[in-house]
Amino acid sequence: MTHTKKKNMQWRRMDLHIHTPASACYQQPDVTFLDILLRAEARGLDIVAFTDHNTVAGYAAMRREIEQLLFLERLERLRPAEREQLQEYRRLAEKILVLPGFEFTATLGFHVLGIFSERTSIRELEHILLDLRIPPDKLDLGSSEVGATADVLQAYRLIADAGGITIAAHANSTHGVAMQDFDFGGQTKISYTQDPHLMALEVTDLESKRRRSTAAFFNGSKPEYPRRMHCIQGSDAHRLTRDPEDPTNLGVGDRVTEVLLPEVTFEALRSLLQHLTG
Repeated sequence: MTHTKKKNMQWRRMDLHIHTPASACYQQPDVTFLDILLRAEARGLDIVAFTDHNTVAGYAAMRREIEQLLFLERLERLRPAEREQLQEYRRLAEKILVLPGFEFTATLGFHVLGIFSERTSIRELEHILLDLRIPPDKLDLGSSEVGATADVLQAYRLIADAGGITIAAHANSTHGVAMQDFDFGGQTKISYTQDPHLMALEVTDLESKRRRSTAAFFNGSKPEYPRRMHCIQGSDAHRLTRDPEDPTNLGVGDRVTEVLLPEVTFEALRSLLQHLTG
């Protein structure tokens, strides 16, 4: 790392697990992509990822919306409301890095996050989902139930080989590869949490002070789990703001991770997550 990059290291706030109305289980279907980004700004986020269930339809729809606004601008046919919308997208693009991704349902129902560069085309992202054996007729459904797909280790490898960031979603909780009281064999659990293609575990108890926290378990001190895993947290937001009737039902930016980066880029983030474990 150069001296300049060391000098520019800053703490950045990220939420890499945000759903949009493209997920079938999203709770506020009238929420817009701008609403989500404005909420991210309000929560002081520098990096977000759209991770709908087994689809990139939400991210694709946002891209189409922006492209349509740019097209109308070139034709000088923007209405005042559309002009304001485009200005907001441009302003927010200067403040927040928005990454495409998905929450993949692997064999046995385990969830895996794949996060990619903003320069990745929609076609490339859909090709990855097809390689993961998401049925073509379910690519746009945003359902967490997609039938028989690739297994967890295949998913880690395919996402990483495609240049993505591979994260085990809510690893210590429901559909997580490290959840307690789920009997799928010690060796399987070891491989699902120690695989070299896996870059981070997303956990729900990162801020816990108790000794038996997930991060403490995967700190590299156990002979059967020698690889110290980087643990992060994300909101897994299926709505814009926290549910007032259920405080565990989070909104955008209600559970964030701070990371020390030389610059706010996908490449810097991937490099950090690759090299912080070992």
